[in-house]
Amino acid sequence: MDAINKGKYLVTVGGEAALKRELAELERKRGEVAANIRTAKGYGDLSENFEYHEAKREQGFVEGRIMQLKAIVPELAVVTPEEVPEGEVGFGSVVTLKDDTGDEWDVTVVGPLEADPMEDRISYESPLGNALIGHKVGDTVEAEVPAGLVSYQITAMRPYGL
Repeated sequence: MDAINKGKYLVTVGGEAALKRELAELERKRGEVAANIRTAKGYGDLSENFEYHEAKREQGFVEGRIMQLKAIVPELAVVTPEEVPEGEVGFGSVVTLKDDTGDEWDVTVVGPLEADPMEDRISYESPLGNALIGHKVGDTVEAEVPAGLVSYQITAMRPYGL
C-alpha cells in the first residue's frame, strides 16, 4: 500500500487532530503545573513536601510528553481517504470481522500512534493489522498473535472510518 510507504509517523486525519490537541492542552497545562510548584514551595521543607514532589513529577511528565509531541507532530504523514484504495483493506479502513463462533465486531486499521486495542483500533504493524491489509470482503485472514493462530472472515468494510 502506497500510504504505508510514506514513512515517518502515519496517522489518519483524526489522529493528527488529536495529537495537535494533546500538545496544545499540555502546553496550557504547563503553566498550571508551574503554579502548583510555586504554591507547594510555600509549604516549607522541600525534602518532606509531598505536594512539591508530586508537582515536580507531574512537571516531568508534562515536559517529557511536550518534547515527544514536538518531535512527532512535524513528522506526521497524514493519510487521507483519497489515498486508500477502494475495495480492499487499507490504512484507516473499518473492517467487520467474524470469528469461528459467529461473533462479529469492527476494527479500524491505524498507525502505531493511534492504536488502542481496547477501542478496537489496531496498528497496521500488528500481526492482525498486517494480515488484513490488501484483503477484501469475503476473504479469510489468519494471524499469529500471542494467544496463537487466529482466523477471521472479513464480512464488511468501510474504506476510511476516521
